[in-house]
Amino acid sequence: MSTHDATIIKNVVNGLFEGKGDQTILDYICGVLEDEHFEFGEQGEEAFEAIGPFLLDGHCVSSEDEAREACRVLAEKLSLRAATMAPTVRALETGPVQLSKADTRAVLYKEESYRHLIQTPFGDEAKPAPLSEKDKAKLDKRAAKEEEAQRKVLAAHQARAAHSLKGDVPIIIRNKGGGGARDVLLENFSLSNGGKELVTDATVMLAFGRRYGLIGRNGTGKTTLLRALASHEIKGIPANCQVLHVEQEVVGDDTPVIEAVLACDAERTALLQEEAELLKALNREKKEGGAAAGAAAVATAATAAADGAKADSSGAGAAAGAAAAVSVDEAAMSSRLVAVYQRLQEIDADGAEARAASILAGLSFDSDMMRRPTRTFSGGWRMRVALARALFVEPDLLLLDEPTNHLDLHAVLWLEDYLVKWPKTLLVVSHAREFLNVVATDILHLHSQKIITYKGNYSVFERTMTERLRNARKAAEAQEAKRKHVQQFIDRFRYNANRAALVQSRIKALERMAEVEVMEEDPEYVFSFPEPEGAAAPPIIGFNDVSFGYPGGPTLFKDLNFGLDLESRFAIVGPNGIGKSTLLNLISGKLQPTQGSITRNTRVRLATFSQHHVDGLDLALTPLQVLARTFPDAKEPELRGHLSSFGVPATLAGQAMYTLSGGQKSRVAFAKMTFTKPHILLLDEPSNHLDIDAVNALIQGLATFKGGVLMVSHDQFLIESTVDELWMCEEGRVTPFHGTFEEYKARLRAMNKGSA
Repeated sequence: MSTHDATIIKNVVNGLFEGKGDQTILDYICGVLEDEHFEFGEQGEEAFEAIGPFLLDGHCVSSEDEAREACRVLAEKLSLRAATMAPTVRALETGPVQLSKADTRAVLYKEESYRHLIQTPFGDEAKPAPLSEKDKAKLDKRAAKEEEAQRKVLAAHQARAAHSLKGDVPIIIRNKGGGGARDVLLENFSLSNGGKELVTDATVMLAFGRRYGLIGRNGTGKTTLLRALASHEIKGIPANCQVLHVEQEVVGDDTPVIEAVLACDAERTALLQEEAELLKALNREKKEGGAAAGAAAVATAATAAADGAKADSSGAGAAAGAAAAVSVDEAAMSSRLVAVYQRLQEIDADGAEARAASILAGLSFDSDMMRRPTRTFSGGWRMRVALARALFVEPDLLLLDEPTNHLDLHAVLWLEDYLVKWPKTLLVVSHAREFLNVVATDILHLHSQKIITYKGNYSVFERTMTERLRNARKAAEAQEAKRKHVQQFIDRFRYNANRAALVQSRIKALERMAEVEVMEEDPEYVFSFPEPEGAAAPPIIGFNDVSFGYPGGPTLFKDLNFGLDLESRFAIVGPNGIGKSTLLNLISGKLQPTQGSITRNTRVRLATFSQHHVDGLDLALTPLQVLARTFPDAKEPELRGHLSSFGVPATLAGQAMYTLSGGQKSRVAFAKMTFTKPHILLLDEPSNHLDIDAVNALIQGLATFKGGVLMVSHDQFLIESTVDELWMCEEGRVTPFHGTFEEYKARLRAMNKGSA
């Protein structure tokens, strides 16, 4: 589609809804209308089905009838677009793209779906290979199918992004579960995403008060399941059940952090506001009427109600005498003020701020940070605010998706302790074994489009699963041996008249033999880090009296002296904000010290993995294209082979990045960073978004890697399996911790208790 055509659509939409609605929603609707497959239908009916709900949600129209009329007008004004616009495919701009902003970054470029991958794999200069008419027809059919699936997935992402930008605040709903069913029974439900079946005819029981860990490989549908539960798309959630899914960070604005949490208690906020208004009105009445006695009576009544105390006889007499001078309106306001005080006491309004502060402190917010506006924090810290809100609201069913990804080890330990005492139902997706071992009472295993429930934590699940697979294999082998024996008898005596009756009975027995169901095991894969090329004699990297601080900020590090070589295997631990990622940037050369010097072997290649590298992947490209654009001289087989070595097979290598899960994107980032065969790996939270099998693959890959490894992580299993020593970042220094990770955790717990 030309820029002119897109401008026409934008002008028509903005002209029709001038001065109305959310501009984000209008931009999204423009993107939908620009799609060549979009159909308006007769009188705009199909358009209403597609964009009507967004018009209503975005306050572009005030009623369903108005939405239908708007769709009819759009159909009329844009009905000739098909004849004038060139066929196009939706993509995203190059460069870093956040899904929460995908709808405002959407552009259209002229190419034919995956055809450019097949005909011109790595650049516009390559000439297309000639295709027969039959091959063209097949390719067109496949491209149309893939394009439609991608369009639906992208539209879903954009719709969720538009919803997240509204900044909806979860609200405490008191007595929500009283008197009704509290268990969640999901029977025979199915889920799909972008045309791909994720769950088929599954039945899940979530018993009230249990804590469930949801596990499964990346891309199997764990996050999709949480979103479906949060939006009540699956039948079986009781009407009285409040469901809360922590997915989006809070909107950054001028609201202080603690007020953003307290805002969830809408009843408390409303009561406090009403109290202030009543007191103001009563003071005005007293000034206007000069009723000093009336003011005393009001104060006496309000104080008695708040303290739960009774006035003595003399006080009662004074109040009775003063009441005679109080107007009718003033008496009504006094009565209401008493009721407000009573309700504030019932909901423990005075303790709400202390509870919110306690939760924020557990998530590593100090008192100054709690008073800062949310806009001053990064996305990771705003995700912590979103988590604090959810814990403060305490819904009947809390849904958490990788909650430890944005936390340091201090906060992870606090969250474990907090969730162990969670009084309601919890469903959490996590890759962290130790976290699941501490928190989960049950495990839900999503595999082969089925969900199986296991009692116990992750370690119990792993043992049970292993035993189940072993027994199933043994049963299948025994059944196969029996089947083979019976078949041999049938084959041997099939034409023996004397054994005809026996043969017939054996045939019937063979038909009655039930197939032993053997659970399909996930194929194992490892991360194959390439062996570094070229000699690199020590010293590799040396820090000499290094100090560092950002301009205008405090000194983060002072007098650092240490060295790294190809044998180094360290994990840097410490609270968020202490400078762990900054230290990695100093080592990589992205930052320079403010004092001292850093020596580097010029032949050494370093590769850095961080969440930034994952977020920076162009979501419009496929993994194969990502590597091809970064390494244009590489051959396609070499790129495919390298992607495969990180668990990205040919099927995933040809899918657009925005259709991949977070873990699958991480694998692509690993493949991209290691293509140059680095000597030292600098890994900043490498296990974030990886499923448990992928973490195992990462561990195996690092175990055989021939270079040095320095990582920042809070994943206990990953650290214990890959590094030789812990480095502590504390008070501007980096010092070795001579002990196990368990001993370091015990030290942190003692520090947390001491500061509580």
